[in-house]
Amino acid sequence: MNPVIGITCTSILGGKPYGSLVEKFGGEAKYITSKVEESAGNTVSEIDALLLSGGPDVHPERYGENPNPQRDYNRARDELEINLLKNSLTADIPILAICRGMQLLNVTLGGSLTESLEDHDSIPLKDSEETNRESSFHRIFISPGCRLASTVGSGGFVRVNSRHHQGLKEPQKSDDLMASAWSLEDGVIEALESTVNDWVLGVQFHPERRGELPPHFDRLFETLVYRAKSTI
Repeated sequence: MNPVIGITCTSILGGKPYGSLVEKFGGEAKYITSKVEESAGNTVSEIDALLLSGGPDVHPERYGENPNPQRDYNRARDELEINLLKNSLTADIPILAICRGMQLLNVTLGGSLTESLEDHDSIPLKDSEETNRESSFHRIFISPGCRLASTVGSGGFVRVNSRHHQGLKEPQKSDDLMASAWSLEDGVIEALESTVNDWVLGVQFHPERRGELPPHFDRLFETLVYRAKSTI
């Protein structure tokens, strides 16, 4: 029996790049959008792991700030993912959170964000424009011995893609999470790990955009599926 990986996304089309990698490593992709009307508890009972995908900004009201009128938000998706995440953390199933997903993980656990990071892309984009937008790149440092390093097989310096303008630094980090990677340019946190749950990992970059990162970052999806098998 293949483990079922719940993939949150604004649309099924937007979730496909994540789903294809889940399926490559033997998982069954279950796409979860804000149109799903069942409860978060019921949804979590039907999945063996959760993948929070990239997407629009987390609404600033979630961390006590005012919204930017030039940006698009998706309150329904925020609500869906926060409820799903809380239930998934309680169930202690494996969780991989990517870009927006990592930010939402931090906010859900009591952290905050900077809505517009200096020197990051600040062009307001519709969700449908995200796929075609070109990525920028920068170097990060992955702490040796952390969960991210053990998952992808190496720590130290690596070049990754960047498709965000929201983010967080150490003072904004949830007390329930540990930072394990940082941007060398500005100190923005590039990876978060749970200090409480068995396997909860968030990354700020986009490993689903294959060819933009070293191939060993595919192991994030491989390990998520492997960990999910133990919950069946």
